[in-house]
Amino acid sequence: MQEPQILIVEDEAVTRNTLKTIFEAEGYNVFEATNGNEMSVILKQQVIHLIIMDINLPGKNGLILARELRENTNIALMFLTGRDNEIDRILGLEIGADDYITKPFNPRELTIRARNLLHRTMSENNKSNQDISIESYKFNGWTLDINSRSLITPDGTATKLPRSEFRLLQHFCENPGKIQTREALLYTMTGRELKPHDRTVDVTIRRIRKHFEAYPNTPEIIITIHGEGYRFCGTLS
Repeated sequence: MQEPQILIVEDEAVTRNTLKTIFEAEGYNVFEATNGNEMSVILKQQVIHLIIMDINLPGKNGLILARELRENTNIALMFLTGRDNEIDRILGLEIGADDYITKPFNPRELTIRARNLLHRTMSENNKSNQDISIESYKFNGWTLDINSRSLITPDGTATKLPRSEFRLLQHFCENPGKIQTREALLYTMTGRELKPHDRTVDVTIRRIRKHFEAYPNTPEIIITIHGEGYRFCGTLS
């Protein structure tokens, strides 16, 4: 298996050098960019497995770059930023970031979360080239295609899901009717433990509901079990 390669997109030199030192000490190949243009050049030249990106960048900010990335690639993406308000966190996750960490950061926590994210994403990519027993799940007229990680509408239109949405929806389809706690769902998505005020799961489920719930505020397929978590109530066929 190829050694994981990380791209750090950060315009502040001290932070960028610190991150490079931290991840090289962990054995990763690390590339650096200070803005979106430099990032694009590196992505054309190298196979990158994880992008760690600030939001406050010169030119296009990190949120814009993340949206553009998600239109073309499913590379693992982690925001590492000083913007710690709830709106930015939710927006970052809605755009399709796999994780969101605020500065100042704990180096140990950062490397653990990056390692868990890389392990999951690279394992998924390896599985895409292998035979799997279940190729799709069909529910309420919709199809979740495992090989392409796409959600297909009843009329046949396919939308490739961000990694976090795909993982969660696949997990629900594999466990229909069972209550899934936020702790379990977050671990399925990111491999990390739930912390107070972490809304990653809720934001991701809200995005999933928008795909197929006629009325997302009163869902019928993925319902909220107050005080416990969520349950998949779709009809699998």
